[in-house]
Amino acid sequence: MKVKLSVNVDHVATLRQARLAFYPDPLAAARIAEEAGADGITIHLRSDRRHIQDNDVSRLREAIDGKLNLEMAVTEEMISVALATRPDQVSLVPERPEEVTTEGGLDLTGSHRVASAAERLSAAGIIVSIFVDPDPRQITELERLVQHGVAGFEINTDRYTRSEGMGTSGVPASTELERIARCASLGGEAGLAVYAGHGLTTGNVGPVAALPKVEELNIGHSIVGRAVLIGMKAAVREMLAAIQAAAPS
Repeated sequence: MKVKLSVNVDHVATLRQARLAFYPDPLAAARIAEEAGADGITIHLRSDRRHIQDNDVSRLREAIDGKLNLEMAVTEEMISVALATRPDQVSLVPERPEEVTTEGGLDLTGSHRVASAAERLSAAGIIVSIFVDPDPRQITELERLVQHGVAGFEINTDRYTRSEGMGTSGVPASTELERIARCASLGGEAGLAVYAGHGLTTGNVGPVAALPKVEELNIGHSIVGRAVLIGMKAAVREMLAAIQAAAPS
């Protein structure tokens, strides 16, 4: 099974918003990413609009060829945006105003709010995924949400990317990878689509891409950062090569 790549273009918009300019355009970056072989595009419309803007969502919805994955908080405002623009997929994520980036997965324990949102979105024909930490308890909750329209989940790989040999968490990378692998297996066996992402680079993506149940990776910051130096097309192809070298045949 080919492991797909969805390129997150949020930080192209971050650079644009730093000057409140009209460039660089995340849509232009998305088109180049697709030309380079990306299977889809991911964007996060935050409540503070720090990078992606509402108009970006509409333009990307109309213009890209692959899957548009809209990350968003579970709020009435964002549900309304999703129902109006109809992205192919919505990924429900936690969000705090003071965070630099998403800090962890949604805690699904007893969450009626998530179930209600999933029902409304799936009824509109939108694939619903949820961003969760690699914790088997969250997979158990996910299984209960299938009846409410949840079709997949994205495993938060942040702790893995910060683990011993890669960062400062103090936990061996192998331990974090085992947690990811276990949750991927549990979720896949439950019939859920399995995605992964957060902090992945060409240097650490291999072991995650090699996990049998993982079918798609959502990667943005490292690709956009690399694109500043070598261009978007080359950065996407570099990441695809790293994924394909590790992915199970």
